[in-house]
Amino acid sequence: MKRFLLILALAAFALPAAAQQYGIVNISVCNMRRTPDFDAEMVSQALLGTPVHILEIAGKNDWPRIQSPDTYTGWVHKDAITLLSREAYSAWNAAPKVVVTALTGMVYDRPSKNGAAVSDVVAGDRLRLEGRKGGYWKVGFPDGRTGYLSRKDAMELGAWRKGLDNSADAILRTARSMLGFPYIWAGMSPKGFDCSGFVRTVLFMHDIIAPRDAGPQSRVGDRIGPWQQLRKGDLVFFGRWDGENPRVSHVGFYLGNGAFIHSLGLVKIGSLDPSAKDFDAYNAGRYLFGGRILPYIDKQDGLNTTLSNPYYNE
Repeated sequence: MKRFLLILALAAFALPAAAQQYGIVNISVCNMRRTPDFDAEMVSQALLGTPVHILEIAGKNDWPRIQSPDTYTGWVHKDAITLLSREAYSAWNAAPKVVVTALTGMVYDRPSKNGAAVSDVVAGDRLRLEGRKGGYWKVGFPDGRTGYLSRKDAMELGAWRKGLDNSADAILRTARSMLGFPYIWAGMSPKGFDCSGFVRTVLFMHDIIAPRDAGPQSRVGDRIGPWQQLRKGDLVFFGRWDGENPRVSHVGFYLGNGAFIHSLGLVKIGSLDPSAKDFDAYNAGRYLFGGRILPYIDKQDGLNTTLSNPYYNE
């Protein structure tokens, strides 16, 4: 009975056409849940500065259901999102930004590490650029907060894009920089990842937006069969076959020479080569195929960047 009353209290309503239907993620990492409840399963995450669509709201405006730029949906608590009109949403998208390049960092209330904390940040977060003071960027949050972020931890967005190296070697260096980071179900930030969240996060640190889950990730790009035909930077997919249909349950990046990096328990390296010292018999036994996606960025549905993704350009 108690649970039934809770469900009634959280009854959702669709937003009318004239209502606010847009938002920006307001905290470093926003948890997206299956139902509007703190006890509900986490299904994904979205990063600070991410533009989202508001699909409906539950309860007393406490739980918006959002859709993120990779078209994933989930319920988030109101404190994690700043609701905006279409005009304000477009203004945020058009404003100058900084992108966090350090794996983790802090925003302070003054340009000093001795300042009071305003917020933590993680790689991929984006904040409005409001100025510069010494070794700090002055930054703005979607909810109007301001603070100071070390220039060592972030770059002006345009300069960052111009300097991006999206080669396989560069992407794999980013992946290796997170060796030992913990596995978290539905995690999609340097605070912790699931397998597909690790792939998605590494790519986003190079401004690439790929599908969120391993199954959809396996359906973009080119499919490559035996692992001996893979190239560095390809994805590797694991699971089982159901007749002629693959049931993909795990994914990682191929490093070359049989080695791959993935998040399972923690971010680690294994090998598909039985003669290798780090041979991973379990995953070798469920290897399905590889996926070559890097040549298809901005050339295939589901593979784009924030320059071309419509959520960042509305």
